[in-house]
Amino acid sequence: MLVGVDASRAVGRRRTGTETYSYHLIRNLLSLGSPHRYVVYFNTPPAPGDFAGLAADIRSMPFPRLWTHLRLSIEMVRQPPDVLFVPAHVLPAIHPRRTVVTVHDLGHLRWPETHALARRLYLDLSTRRDVSAATFVVAVSGATRDDLIRYYGVPAAKIRVVHHACGPEFRPQSEREVAGAREKYGIDGDYVITVGTVQPRKNLARLIEAFGSARASAGSRATLVVAGGPGWRAEEAYRAAEPLGGAVRFLGYVPHDDLPPLLGGAGALAFPSLHEGFGLPALEAMACGTPVVASNTSSLPEVVGDAALLVDPTDVDSIAQALARTLGDSDLRARLRERGLERARLFSWRRCAEETLRVLEEAVAAPG
Repeated sequence: MLVGVDASRAVGRRRTGTETYSYHLIRNLLSLGSPHRYVVYFNTPPAPGDFAGLAADIRSMPFPRLWTHLRLSIEMVRQPPDVLFVPAHVLPAIHPRRTVVTVHDLGHLRWPETHALARRLYLDLSTRRDVSAATFVVAVSGATRDDLIRYYGVPAAKIRVVHHACGPEFRPQSEREVAGAREKYGIDGDYVITVGTVQPRKNLARLIEAFGSARASAGSRATLVVAGGPGWRAEEAYRAAEPLGGAVRFLGYVPHDDLPPLLGGAGALAFPSLHEGFGLPALEAMACGTPVVASNTSSLPEVVGDAALLVDPTDVDSIAQALARTLGDSDLRARLRERGLERARLFSWRRCAEETLRVLEEAVAAPG
């Protein structure tokens, strides 16, 4: 069969969760050695070496705006594949009869107040259309599958759960690697890290308040390091940090290559997000041997299992108590480290690609 793949989210200069997923999944899908043919569509040319040497017809199709609905639609009319795979929510206006789309989360419905109105309406309309039109929907977690059923009435038989993974660069880091990251970002002493765009969904205002309380009760001089660029209503987190002064450091967007040593050097990852479709930073931290404090909601318990301390993300005291325990108990940190490393081994991009390929094959073989 001929598989078309929308790779427009795999070439962004600043990778967040969806871009990371698209990049690694597509590379691994093309590396499986399957008998199928692939055509991969890019809205901008990929970086040299990113997709070179892989068994695929690479089509770079720059277009000024509305690339998905106009330029990709034109390609679907000219040379439609047997099945089109879209790793990031949005099907083109014109698409082949067989399509598979990945839905990462429905946070815009779970926590509507954490999204700008225009963004929320767009996500609702486009996601509702796409899950209706697709042959199958890939959900990145059981939590996202359940939300698809609850909010959009998607039949369970139409959904396939395929978990994310993290790359081999996320591993326990050497002292030299950690020291290099510390020097680059000017981080002295112990620190707790949180990763993600500075926006209300990441719950940073509550985290910062909880960190201040935990730092005092544990008698710690640790710093909270925020690795993420500013997003919608970022100023709320910045204001929350003012009373703590230099105890909170906002690094801005951190390039992907710097994340492993920053995670590896941290005493813990604090990730009390209000909603995550998967929660890739939690898995990446566990793979680096970093203890994790995460929310007890959405997909995060599914990802971390028993390898993290789970907290109520709406309760500052719950977050503070878990952080204080982590900061003050080296034995606890050692146990979480070992559990996290073991848990992270359960996830791989190759397995993600193999399971995704089975969904694509199933879509082509489906009746109707």
